[in-house]
Amino acid sequence: MQTWQIKALELEASALKYVDGFVHEHALWFLIGIIYLLTALLVWVLSGGLRRKLLRGKHMPHVPPVIVVQLPVGRPTPPSEPFDPFPPFHVSPDYDHHDYYPD
Repeated sequence: MQTWQIKALELEASALKYVDGFVHEHALWFLIGIIYLLTALLVWVLSGGLRRKLLRGKHMPHVPPVIVVQLPVGRPTPPSEPFDPFPPFHVSPDYDHHDYYPD
C-alpha cells in the first residue's frame, strides 16, 4: 500500500469517528436535520428540479405515460372452485363423544 493510500484511510477513519461521535451525542438533531434535507430534496425533485428546462431554445416535447397490459392468447382456463375461507366444521370419525360427557 502506498503512503497516500494510508493517509487517505487514516483521514477517512478520523472523519468517520467524528461523524459517529456527533451522531451518538446529537442523534435527535441529526435525525431532524436529515428529515428536513430529504423533504427539501423530495420537493425539489417532484417540482421538476431534475427535468431539463430547455433543449437548444425549444421546450422538450411532452410524452404522456403509457400503461401496457399484455393479454393472454387463446382460450381462458376454466375457473377453479371458489375458495371458502370458512369451511364447515367436520367431526372426524375417530372422535369419541363420550370422552368428556359421561352417560
